[in-house]
Amino acid sequence: MVDNNADYGSNSYPPSGYGTSGAYAGGGAEAPTSAQGMVFTQLQQMQQEIAQLRGLLEEQQNEIQRLKQESLERYQDLDRRLSSGAAGAAATQNSPAVGAASTNGSPPATAGQTQAPTSASNGPADPEKEKLFYDAAFDLIKAKDFDKASQAFTAFVRKYPNSQYAGNAQYWLGEVNLAKGDLQAAGKAFAQVSQSYPQHAKVPDSLFKLADVEMRLGNTDKAKGILQQVITKYPGSSAAQLAQRDLQRMP
Repeated sequence: MVDNNADYGSNSYPPSGYGTSGAYAGGGAEAPTSAQGMVFTQLQQMQQEIAQLRGLLEEQQNEIQRLKQESLERYQDLDRRLSSGAAGAAATQNSPAVGAASTNGSPPATAGQTQAPTSASNGPADPEKEKLFYDAAFDLIKAKDFDKASQAFTAFVRKYPNSQYAGNAQYWLGEVNLAKGDLQAAGKAFAQVSQSYPQHAKVPDSLFKLADVEMRLGNTDKAKGILQQVITKYPGSSAAQLAQRDLQRMP
């Protein structure tokens, strides 16, 4: 009688090692599966990182937009507050001879006293002293004492024409004269910013305010030209946004 299990007496079935090692262990099948898993994991990580970067980018864009909006709102609020100070100004103050400060910062008198000298301060620069002078002049704006503020800023730009605060002082001289209702003096002060400090950050704002002065004086075409200049040369600025708004409202 033949023993059918004779051939398997010494070698069990399935062979030893099947499913654990060697050709039968699935080594050739597990390797690619493991590699695919690693690639899949890396893709997931990359997708997560991309999503995070997109989220950060969106947050930054929102923050930039928020800052621009806040800047625009601050500008408009300041414009309204300063303009409200001019409500009681007399119409006769539109004359170039009225509202300008004299050489020593005294109240305006005659037309011959309205010309500001161009002499600069003697001696080395003193930033600390200049800042005190500038802050004192700006405090007069906060107090809405526009007459004294005009005198103070006029004296500042005359005494410290090369100061780091001179461009700002020149701009605020225009603002306070505008608040007083002295359109001629305001226009001259705003125009002087771009002429004397062409690289200053206040140039776009000063040009926008110059256009506003021209509009109030009835020079619509000139105002339009200035507003277009602001939009073209200073895109993205708060002044450019306001200029675009005003151009759309003009006939």
